[in-house]
Amino acid sequence: MHDQARIQDETVGGYLDRLAARSPAPGGGAAAALHAAQGAALLGMVARYTTGAKYADQAEAITRITAESDELRAAALDLAAADAAAFTAVTDAYGLPRESEDQKAARSAAIAQALVGAARPPADVIDVARRIIGLAEELLPIGNPNVVTDVAAAAEAARAAATTARVNVEINLGGIKDPAARAGLAAATADVDPLAARASAVTESVRDTLTR
Repeated sequence: MHDQARIQDETVGGYLDRLAARSPAPGGGAAAALHAAQGAALLGMVARYTTGAKYADQAEAITRITAESDELRAAALDLAAADAAAFTAVTDAYGLPRESEDQKAARSAAIAQALVGAARPPADVIDVARRIIGLAEELLPIGNPNVVTDVAAAAEAARAAATTARVNVEINLGGIKDPAARAGLAAATADVDPLAARASAVTESVRDTLTR
């Protein structure tokens, strides 16, 4: 297994040391995935504080939100590892020999394929962020008000995940030759601005409750 494939097993300090190092991975794509993982974890915490007799009417929804937030946290961590591995594949492709015409052609094909692979994890991070923001919107009116600011924190983490992942998709698009792959990846970024606006709306709703 690649030494970057289990980011979740590192210490926070160890991961940040690698993030700060002069090394191609982990980078912004992994950071985007970890933003999403933190957002999902925060929702899981709020949901776990929204239990007991006081919240009996919301028990079914809270149980579902708890399970889905845990699922999204695990998915985001897997995407952090996938992003690091995919970016390493791009670096390896650029390092292929290009002495002959055949080698140049093989290198170009490998780079194009690796760029598609590199764009997929951040595209998937956007989808995870979309689901986290949806859960934040659902949890906000029913969650324990004592931890309502953590719903805002979750939404903001998901917003950062989506906007960061978008640029990591876009930077790879220029080198992708397959029109279908380009179109599919571009489509994954199409609603990032509305997603960011939805996340901001959650935060503003929370802030409004703090001034009442």
